[in-house]
Amino acid sequence: MKVPFLDLKAHHEPHREEFSRIIDEVIDRGAFAGGRFVEEFEAEFARYCHCGEAIGVGSGTDALLLALLGLGVGPGDEVITVPMTFIATVEAISFAGAKPVFVDIDEESYTMDPAQLEAAITPRTKAVVPVHLFGRPADMDPIVEIARAHGLHVIEDAAQAHGAAYKGRRAGSLGDAGCFSFYPGKNLGAFGEGGAVTTNDPELAVRIRMLRDHGQSRKHCHDVVGWNGRMDGIQGAVLRVKLGHLDEGNRKRRERAAQYDRLLGGAPGTVIPPGVNGCEHVYHIYGVRVGRRDEVLSELQRQGIGCAIHYPVPVHLQGAYEDLGHRRGDFPVSERCGDEFLSLPMFPELSPEQAEVVAARLCEATGAGAVCSGPA
Repeated sequence: MKVPFLDLKAHHEPHREEFSRIIDEVIDRGAFAGGRFVEEFEAEFARYCHCGEAIGVGSGTDALLLALLGLGVGPGDEVITVPMTFIATVEAISFAGAKPVFVDIDEESYTMDPAQLEAAITPRTKAVVPVHLFGRPADMDPIVEIARAHGLHVIEDAAQAHGAAYKGRRAGSLGDAGCFSFYPGKNLGAFGEGGAVTTNDPELAVRIRMLRDHGQSRKHCHDVVGWNGRMDGIQGAVLRVKLGHLDEGNRKRRERAAQYDRLLGGAPGTVIPPGVNGCEHVYHIYGVRVGRRDEVLSELQRQGIGCAIHYPVPVHLQGAYEDLGHRRGDFPVSERCGDEFLSLPMFPELSPEQAEVVAARLCEATGAGAVCSGPA
């Protein structure tokens, strides 16, 4: 049995008629750039995230950049984040004109280690960007407490955490702003690029709305230097439809994750994701850690199991950031995870039988043999 890493066709097929109807409505109304469909999605997504405001933008990268700019981050500032993330987190800091400063992740959560945060703060630090990696929220209470004590802004990178919760509070509502990506493969994915910023600060929302629309406070009045970061109408309409199915999709992801946990929890040579400890994980990625990761990946691919790697080269070791002067050994937990992370198939339509096959093939590839076994 072959198992894909992601199956967007299976994900979209049950709602094809609904998508066709809403796209036809966008065409009929000619509301292609912003407009009613984006506004309706913004209102519903804000409520979903327990926030007062949601601002639809062109991508998750736009969301991060505009949140930083909206909070006044610019040249001469420093912004603290983690090196174990997709590079967009750090790119946004750079494009805002600030310097990225890294702290390592915690090995128990794969998110920002609050114990290392205070030592990274300098007089130039303006903001902290914790990353809810793979759909698990960072440990936000101590991060926010430290940030507030130093007068720093907190911007959640929630690009992988749609619907995740921390101590009963939704991702996107835990800091000054939350930044989401709606790239098609995300738990809440568009039919192309899209993103959003959530916040409970109405003044920040006004600034971000201006920044995403070329700095306009009203038509032809450009009060600040802005950007073209608008969400288009088709994405807003599609996302509104898909938002109604997000909780059910996340529930199914947690079911498959629990099944993987049962099948792989005792397998030698495989480290399953850490426990959630009061967080509601949404498993955008189900990432295990294995030795000889690249060999294991090749063997799984040979057997038709679609796996991936998130992320093999932490950002501090990327060529784009060599000017920061970091070297291997500076952030050892991120580096170990970069060497060992293996992302298994995970999507709402993944069947129990498929998950059993994935677990069995992984055990064979790592040499764990019959510790976990499934159908052929």
